[in-house]
Amino acid sequence: MLPEDDVVFRLAQLLLLLTTLHRLRQPRISLERLGCYDFLVANPMLVVTDEHDADRTRLLMAGFDGRALSYASPAHRFTTRRERLQHDLALLVAYGLVSPSAEKGISYAATPLGIDLAARFTSIYARSYRLSAEILVQRLARLSDKRLRDSVVAWTKVERSSTRPEVLDLLNVIDLLHDQQALEPVSYTTPDQRPIDGQFS
Repeated sequence: MLPEDDVVFRLAQLLLLLTTLHRLRQPRISLERLGCYDFLVANPMLVVTDEHDADRTRLLMAGFDGRALSYASPAHRFTTRRERLQHDLALLVAYGLVSPSAEKGISYAATPLGIDLAARFTSIYARSYRLSAEILVQRLARLSDKRLRDSVVAWTKVERSSTRPEVLDLLNVIDLLHDQQALEPVSYTTPDQRPIDGQFS
């Protein structure tokens, strides 16, 4: 099972993200923007693509790797994650860790209880995720909602013309998997259910 398929794991990520926003003095965030941040912070190599970027080096040293196969289908994973977001936020609100606000549209922020709980997350992954959140939030905050939406579409496309250094490696792996499937022998069975591995005798 992928970590992001685990509800508790996703709730912890969301709480870390919301507490980072609070620390960076951006305490409230809309659902749409939070959906973009949530996915991109967990997959920062989609955004930080310049191999000479010091932040990219920091992310690599923190354990993020754009060559992971999970980066091969980002558009699908983004859609799936966004569909789960409202459910996850509802749970955090029910636990008193996040509070919604209806001023100028619905927005969300971590509560003091949520901030206190997130401060207790001390795993290596939690530290790496906080680093990614700090880097990505400061970059993404400069974008308007429309530009952020357009950028997410561009960042989640896997094309050979992409600026991501790892894309060609990922595409080569995908091609290799397709080639391997094409070479696998077709298994037939005789009326008495004996297999004939793609050969006739």
